[in-house]
Amino acid sequence: MKNGSGAAGRGIWALGWVSFLNDAASEMIYPLLPDFITRTLGAGPAALGLIEGIAESTSSLAKIGAGWWSDRAKRRKPFVVAGYSLATVARSLVGVAANWGQILAIRFFDRLGKGLRTPPRDALLADLASSGDRGRAYGLQRAMDNAGAFVGPLVAALLLKFFIQGERTVFLLTLVPGLLAVAVLVFRIPAGKSESRAANVKLEWPPKLPRRLWMIIGIFCLFTLANSTDAFLLLRAKDCGIPVWQLPLLWAFFNGAKALVGVPAGSLSDRVGRTPLIVAGWGIYTLAYVGFAFAASPLAAWALFGFYALFFAATEGAERALIADLAEGELRGRAFGVFHGAVGLAALPASILFGLWWKMFGPRTAFLIGAALSLVATAALLLFRFATKGRR
Repeated sequence: MKNGSGAAGRGIWALGWVSFLNDAASEMIYPLLPDFITRTLGAGPAALGLIEGIAESTSSLAKIGAGWWSDRAKRRKPFVVAGYSLATVARSLVGVAANWGQILAIRFFDRLGKGLRTPPRDALLADLASSGDRGRAYGLQRAMDNAGAFVGPLVAALLLKFFIQGERTVFLLTLVPGLLAVAVLVFRIPAGKSESRAANVKLEWPPKLPRRLWMIIGIFCLFTLANSTDAFLLLRAKDCGIPVWQLPLLWAFFNGAKALVGVPAGSLSDRVGRTPLIVAGWGIYTLAYVGFAFAASPLAAWALFGFYALFFAATEGAERALIADLAEGELRGRAFGVFHGAVGLAALPASILFGLWWKMFGPRTAFLIGAALSLVATAALLLFRFATKGRR
């Protein structure tokens, strides 16, 4: 990476380590949460979809506000610190939850923290990386995030298999890596002033962003309607015969696969363009959902999770790099806020509808509907690339 030396390069790597530690904490919980909600707390798939949809979508409003506010303040780091701190505290409270309503509140505050930190963090990363190296920088951040998501479930599985009887203690222990992430953020990452030249950034709606940026965000929202919470994939894995204590191992394998190919995929988007890689990723998603519709054995579930990981590797870094490419430095906070906010809001109907389809028609039909919607979004993205004469 061209930015691999100096304060900027150290800041990029430090942000990667923050993502590693935070996701290690978050993913100690996530693979256990669907079974905890449905079995221990007695809720069903529809309640799970409601919890995940509301949590993600409510946090989206925070993403829009945080992106604009970081542009106005010309500072990124305070928002990132506040967001990671709030999520760290809220997440550990899952260990004392007594009903699914409390889980909803906890997930809301956890995702609110994510909303506060994500657009300023992504804008800070764009400020630190050169324009020709952004795909690799975002790929590195996502790879470190996924590496943490590999370690966290692995730790959870080992604790449950050999040291701890119930999930609640695992949930409480997530406080440790979460606090370490906040410490790295506070002491190892530069303050990161934005590139905004405006003395007084006004909050206008809709924000004045380039037309092509609005178009691509709209297409990403269309795809999100197909992309319900991955908690349903874990429920599907359990239906395929995977025992509860192995679910964190499956999730660790999934995130490890994402981490292995994240940086190469991000770098590939710097060379071949963002849109072709995203199209390929969405094609992988479609095939994976068709596979989940018909999966009937533990081996099939493991194989599908490995294949599904390629979707994230192809799209996560490329999507963020495309947003940074289409937004000027003084607009990046707002651009990432609108991007994350709009996609997060679209996650509400996506997760709720998927839960209802599962309840009414069964998992096979739900996954096939998701695959069909992803094909529609992929066609729209190809039309966008053709209409813009293949740029990016």
